[in-house]
Amino acid sequence: MSARNSVRLVGRLGQDAQVNHNPDGTRVVNVSMATSEKRKNTSGDYVDHAEWHKIVFWNNLADIIGEYGTKGKEISVEGVLRTRSYENNEGKKVYVTEVIVNDLALLGSKSDA
Repeated sequence: MSARNSVRLVGRLGQDAQVNHNPDGTRVVNVSMATSEKRKNTSGDYVDHAEWHKIVFWNNLADIIGEYGTKGKEISVEGVLRTRSYENNEGKKVYVTEVIVNDLALLGSKSDA
């Protein structure tokens, strides 16, 4: 089996999506997305656990999520994981892992939009 970088997530947006423009005119949206699952705690009760993900949309997908992506909107994304690094204000190297989206599905009813 060959190696493949692929991820699919279904969750809810953590904030309203806002389209930004790079100096070259490329459109981009950066949002957080929560996925959740039920886990058993130490006393045997089931509790919800949320995991937060950094999601990046480019160009046409940025336009779509920019128009319809509101806080709490349920979406499904498919893409690849990318890790990048930068230096923060204190000069320390920070690593960020993001999902670069190549497929988007808006879920829920029309009234959710």
